[in-house]
Amino acid sequence: MEDTTDLIHLTGSGLTAQVRALAAGDVSSRALVERSLARIAETRPTLNAFRRVRAEAALAEADAADRRLAAGEAGPRLPLLGVPVAVKDDIDVAGEPTAFGCAGDFPPKSADSEAVRRLRAAGAVIVGKTNTPELGQWPVTEGPAFGATRNPWSTEHTPGGSSGGAAAAVAAGLVPAALGSDGAGSLRIPAAWTHLVGIKPQRGRISTWPEPESFRGITCHGPLARTVADAALLLHAASGSHAGDLHRPRPVDVLSAAHRDPGRLRIALSLRPAFAAARQRLDPEARAATVRIAERLAALGHEVVEEEPRYGLIGLTFVPRSMSGVREWAGRVPDPALLDARTKVNARGGLLLGGGILRVARAAEEPLRRRVGEIFDRFDVVLTPTTAVPPLRIGDLTGLSSSRTDATMISACPYSWPWNVLGWPGMSVPAGFTTTGLPLGAQFLGPAGSEPRLISLAAQLEAAERWFERWPGGVGPSASGEGTPDGLGGATGEAVGL
Repeated sequence: MEDTTDLIHLTGSGLTAQVRALAAGDVSSRALVERSLARIAETRPTLNAFRRVRAEAALAEADAADRRLAAGEAGPRLPLLGVPVAVKDDIDVAGEPTAFGCAGDFPPKSADSEAVRRLRAAGAVIVGKTNTPELGQWPVTEGPAFGATRNPWSTEHTPGGSSGGAAAAVAAGLVPAALGSDGAGSLRIPAAWTHLVGIKPQRGRISTWPEPESFRGITCHGPLARTVADAALLLHAASGSHAGDLHRPRPVDVLSAAHRDPGRLRIALSLRPAFAAARQRLDPEARAATVRIAERLAALGHEVVEEEPRYGLIGLTFVPRSMSGVREWAGRVPDPALLDARTKVNARGGLLLGGGILRVARAAEEPLRRRVGEIFDRFDVVLTPTTAVPPLRIGDLTGLSSSRTDATMISACPYSWPWNVLGWPGMSVPAGFTTTGLPLGAQFLGPAGSEPRLISLAAQLEAAERWFERWPGGVGPSASGEGTPDGLGGATGEAVGL
């Protein structure tokens, strides 16, 4: 099948489509990986999605996958055999440094992280490591170590953060899916701002080993993809525990959930975020997008009622854990002098808020679960905006003080971080576009172990919305950008073409 037209169409398709084409012999892993590498190179001047590209190693792994495919090894045991995927640069890949957005000469890692080991065991080809802001602290993907990663929908805007490189790569079709991480919305925010599905699973669902837990338990790994089924497939392949993990939840079936009716659910529509020490205002277009999703869910037969979770002072428990994690990671960099001044402030905060304050913050988690979780005595799912505003512009956080940076990002992204404190699942789905063509997202939140319910609900919504048919201008199965929303370009800047 590997003529140019069909190959371009296939590489612009999703994870599931590529898996099927490989298993059927319609395309080779080498062809898919070569095309992925070419697209990464072509978009580096515009998108700058990747920190590390494993061109030689990925091609060798693709050739090995083709030999296994020829031998008939594809199937349930190797659900990703031969498919190119990317991982965020806070995840260890053997032979590559893990710089986590920082400047400096980091040594290569001697072993894969457990999540990457599982992706390889599923047959995936890791083509590279995607950009992230310094230690994943901000909802933009920019920094002196690599420059700015840009949004395929408008290169004047950020794809979000901290998994912004992964989101830009998937949104532009450089890879069909990517594994990122989420410590305060770092998967869900870029998913919303690039028109993707992003899943923050239950804490421990995907191992963070060689870290027993990441950022004092607030950070976990999860997938970014164009469809719910693709996100569920990557989550399925990466899930599982290591013996050293501190959190080992009971397994759940996320794979079949993407093809199962959720039944009639009671859904709480929540538009008020948890209290934080910063001014918060929900942009009218972001509000309208979430309300429209609520109305669509009601039309699908669900009962949707406005109701707010009882968050209390949950923010007081987030900050010590976050800053302690920054301090721990900052101690690993080869040259601390190269760290952003705001990182140094946060690392000092990690020292001041460590010890007894950190222990109190951790001890508050279970009472907070009972307090917030009370809403699930009456509702199955909570629906919120993913972010309070559309994508920020490139440079919006550049040069700000630490306090001003915190205030800006809390104001822009106040809806996601409480679920990191609780350790429960949440996912962002596309919710439409602003009048100028910028993507917006809505967020499904559930209690412990509720990934299957959230995935089933999202898949039902996806069947009605068909968001996967819309691509940034000049990107996707049709080079003409067919299926993209009106309003791209102009006030939003130029959408990237390949």
